[in-house]
Amino acid sequence: MFESAELGHKIDNATYKRELPPLREALLDAQYDLLDTRKFPLIILMAGVDMAGKGETVNLLNEWLDPRHIETHALRDLTDEELQRPPMWRYWRVLPPRGKIGIFIGSWYSSPLLENVYGSIGNAELDQRLERINRFEKILCDEGALILKFWLHLSADQQKKRLKALEKDPDTRWRVTEKDRRHLKLYDRFHQVSERMLRVTSSPRAPWFIVDGSDPNYRSLTIGKVILQALRERLDAPPPAPEASFPPVTTAIDGRTVLKSLQLDQKLSKADYKKELEHWQGKLNLLSRHPDFKKISLLVVFEGNDAAGKGGAIRRVTQALDARQYRSNPVAAPSEEERLQPWLWRFWRRLPPRGTFAIFDRSWYGRVLVERVEGYCSPADWMRAYGEINDFEEQLERHHFLVVKFWLAISKEEQLRRFEERERVAFKRFKITEEDWRNRDKWDEYEAAICDMIDRTSAEITPWVLVEANNKYFARIKVLKSLCRSVEQALKSVAADGPTKGVVVKPERRKEVKAVPAKLKKANGGKEKKGK
Repeated sequence: MFESAELGHKIDNATYKRELPPLREALLDAQYDLLDTRKFPLIILMAGVDMAGKGETVNLLNEWLDPRHIETHALRDLTDEELQRPPMWRYWRVLPPRGKIGIFIGSWYSSPLLENVYGSIGNAELDQRLERINRFEKILCDEGALILKFWLHLSADQQKKRLKALEKDPDTRWRVTEKDRRHLKLYDRFHQVSERMLRVTSSPRAPWFIVDGSDPNYRSLTIGKVILQALRERLDAPPPAPEASFPPVTTAIDGRTVLKSLQLDQKLSKADYKKELEHWQGKLNLLSRHPDFKKISLLVVFEGNDAAGKGGAIRRVTQALDARQYRSNPVAAPSEEERLQPWLWRFWRRLPPRGTFAIFDRSWYGRVLVERVEGYCSPADWMRAYGEINDFEEQLERHHFLVVKFWLAISKEEQLRRFEERERVAFKRFKITEEDWRNRDKWDEYEAAICDMIDRTSAEITPWVLVEANNKYFARIKVLKSLCRSVEQALKSVAADGPTKGVVVKPERRKEVKAVPAKLKKANGGKEKKGK
């Protein structure tokens, strides 16, 4: 795979000086066209062998292009904030918006590569993590991103020669570290793992470009021309062809659904409700003050029919909590900033730290509900969203987040009664809009979308809790009771595992966890435990 990059490619100075000005001019024109059209973001990954010129190349790109519209990220040691979230969080939150260029030195490939080379993870775990990376890049490409991945290569002899030259010069000696010397000794192992990684993750939509890094002139012109060609082809391409048809989403032929099977009219008197409310709010408060709660990250998702009582249920939850311990996230239509990013971006960036609640009043499920029914996204978009949602929630579960999802269901007749009441009562009028009435006209379409959503996203690790909500008292108590039981079970898992470093590890997974070797601590953030 690296044979062509070890041929000693060279570009003489005269040729370089002749070709550079028109290249820079064309690159700058393409950058401004990208900025004007905002068709897509450009994501550039700069990876490769130590001392192959990654940093120098990134500096050149910032010199050749307008740096005001480039976001450069050199992500290395994990921060305390990053250690509390899933590994991909640090990348999601810094993705460039459409129209901008994002350059990554030290990308989502760095950690799997290093950990496998040093033996912290085996080949099976490496392949699983690379597959998750492939899914991540597919999401970005499906959202329109242009991803260019460069691997700057040197042979073992070239790397050794480069290291000695840097050490010999007093002005560059500081650039050589002990890590560089250690990696040189492990060159063969890096070569083997890198080849495996590039082979598995080079796709037509996110390809790897292997570039000989031994000659700066050749390296710089090659990368500049690849970027220019990819930008111009995407910018000048005609509008995409109409999407292919998709198989129909069918319902049960006997008409039975999970929603129609619910007994919506549950009984609970006001007197009993008050007693139950005090009990379960008190229990939730005690659980939130448990010493091990600081090891839990908790996401609570509230979805439901319009007027089903989500706001009232949320208030009964937050009344039991310290205001410093939760953040409520009411989700409306995406802002202009959010429209320039992949649709999941606005949810990734709101993930809570350890020991806190993140409460979502509406959530990422809007993609397969209102956006589907109202036609705000294409069938291709909402069909692939099921897999992207499941993958998102699996990543949360892998990082020991507790995700509790509630669907509050009411009957069509009860919804009408509540709508009419809101119009009659002056201080409730803000709760009813023309959009609510318009959505009601599409009751059957929404019901089909809801049942489809539950069937496709209610997994064992993140099941849906269906709440019969015709009786508001019953619904609020069921929410509190279910939430308490979920938190209680999570705390039992922490206690069963014994002391941890702020990470919830389920009992059945304890044997899979081992500490990162000392020699990897600096490269991988040091403080976290890794699953083998």
